[in-house]
Parts: sequence; structure tokens; C-alpha cells
Amino acid sequence: MKSKKDRLDTLRMIISSQEMGSQEELLEALKAEGYVVTQATLSRDLKQMKVAKAATMSGSYVYVLPNVTMYKRVSTPAQIKEMMQVPGFLSIHFSGNMGVIKTRPGYASSIAYNIDNSDIPYIIGTIAGDDTIFIVIKEGSTEKDVVSALRAVVPNLTE
Repeated sequence: MKSKKDRLDTLRMIISSQEMGSQEELLEALKAEGYVVTQATLSRDLKQMKVAKAATMSGSYVYVLPNVTMYKRVSTPAQIKEMMQVPGFLSIHFSGNMGVIKTRPGYASSIAYNIDNSDIPYIIGTIAGDDTIFIVIKEGSTEKDVVSALRAVVPNLTE
């Protein structure tokens, strides 16, 4: 009998190498690898592995693993600008040293990742949901500084 660890490793390989959008697709891929599991077992495995669904450039949703290249997706500023041409950004509003960025559903996580990895000196960090990004602004920074710096990461940014 194959071990749970082997099954999880196989599931990681499937998710990282193929675009899978449903649990049915994952169950079929696992079956092709010799693992016959129930949907409930697959759900528990996905939860344990902290698997999420993320939007692709075409707007469909696929399973992704946390902290792997497929999840991060963007590694250079040129690619960030290309990705941001898809209008995910909707608005930005400030209150004190906090900001809230609204995005289209599914875009917040990738935009926040890009912001965090752009080393903007005016932003301490971000927290993202599905369509909202909370940003903490460094003391002494102005909204104008933040918006100006964000334009390098989110070219279609408007106030």
C-alpha cells in the first residue's frame, strides 16, 4: 500500500506541473498515478498542504501550492508590468498610515505579492484577501509617495 506521504508528494507534483481547476481533475490525475482516494480524502489533503486557488491570466482558477514558483509567478519587473496590463486593480484609498487597494476578484494576492517584492520604501507590508489588499505605510511617508512608487508595480494605478 502506498503511503500518505507518497500520495501528498504525487499531489504536489500534479498541482505544480499541470493546471488543475477542479477536484474531479485532481482525483483523475491521482488515479492515473495509482492513488484511488475519495473526494473527502482529497479535500483533507488539499487543506493540509494549504493549497489555494488562484486566477490565471485567462481568468480561470487553478490549484496552486504556497511558496512555490507557480504561486509566485512573477520574478522580474518587466513581467510584473505585463501582468498588470490585465486590469485587476480597481482603486486605492488611504486613512492615516493605512491604505486599502480594491481589485477584481482573485487578483489581490498576486498584486500584494508584487508590491511586497518590489521593496517600496514607503510600504511596511501588505495583507491580501481575494479582492482587497491592506497596506501599512511607513511613518513620514505621504500618500503621493506611495502612489508614485506603486505606479512602477501597478501601471494602471489611479487614485
